[in-house]
Amino acid sequence: MLIRTPLLVAALAALTTAPSLTRSTPEPCTTATAACERWVTLGGGPARSMVYATYALDKRNTSITRALIMVHGADRNADHYFETATAAGFLAGALGNTIIIAPRFAAGKDTVAANEVVWPSRGDSWRSGGMSPTNPTLSSFDLADEMLRELANKKLFPNLTHIVVTGHSAGGQFANRYEMSNKVHGTLGGVTVSYAVANPSSYAWPAAVRPMPVGNGDPATADKEALGDSGEAVNANFTYGPFDSTKAPDYDRWPAGLEHRTGYTAATTDDQLRKQLAERPTTYLLGQVDVLPLGGFDSSPSGMAQGPTRRARGEAFFKFITDSLGAKQEAIIVPECGHNDRCIFTTSVVLPVIFPK
Repeated sequence: MLIRTPLLVAALAALTTAPSLTRSTPEPCTTATAACERWVTLGGGPARSMVYATYALDKRNTSITRALIMVHGADRNADHYFETATAAGFLAGALGNTIIIAPRFAAGKDTVAANEVVWPSRGDSWRSGGMSPTNPTLSSFDLADEMLRELANKKLFPNLTHIVVTGHSAGGQFANRYEMSNKVHGTLGGVTVSYAVANPSSYAWPAAVRPMPVGNGDPATADKEALGDSGEAVNANFTYGPFDSTKAPDYDRWPAGLEHRTGYTAATTDDQLRKQLAERPTTYLLGQVDVLPLGGFDSSPSGMAQGPTRRARGEAFFKFITDSLGAKQEAIIVPECGHNDRCIFTTSVVLPVIFPK
């Protein structure tokens, strides 16, 4: 069920009645309609992929100083996530200087336009850089790469200095795997990139270990009933060890681990992926009450090897990369939020993460 807080309702309503910024400043497009649809050309064309964006991608805009790319969940509902992102932008007072983009990774059962790329939705899917079945030389990560390059084009956005890539649920899986494997980070001139990984159902583990079972057979985890308060710390009560592969033979196969990678990530070594995972600026956003198997929860043996709940999986992953890889990143337990993107992205503790000063 979608939770609409009074503050969020007010933000969504304000987006439809907001006055013009100035006569000389382009107005942000904030409705998930054809008016906000843009197209990103891939592979030199004619292949293309649709995104919603608050400003044109092919027109010079000197007002833009940062960008937010927000990736949808398993339902591929880019329209919903665009509305979430623009509501968050309104609350942060960021719509005037931030270009917000919500890409759509269309699947075979979706209605698509001419030359629109279709992306895989199972296995090594769009969530993990999977190759398009209609354009087999293109990976879903190629779309993200192209968006970053277009945003870093100083002829179009001369004052843009920072890009945030984020996603929730399946989009959080995308953000986790793209953060550790993308090939454009650090190549965009003076434009920096950070990542926010929100409530994914699984992670790409950088080693073959997993959280070790405790007395009841579950991986070690925080008390699933102890929800804490708004100042709740990330649980660190985890140990790690070899996983019994007879319970899940593919537990360490990409995208759950680093084995058997193909396509976009195949040419990158395991060590390089681990290095990038640890060094790139990333914040993990975990709903305080995201402890139920809802919303496409990965209950496969490989998924359950990572922990019994999304929150536990995130806490275990964060502790491992901090302790074993020396990652200097941040994890936030988002108060009173479950598996709900609008709750996560419109809270006061998350707005500065996705709209950094």
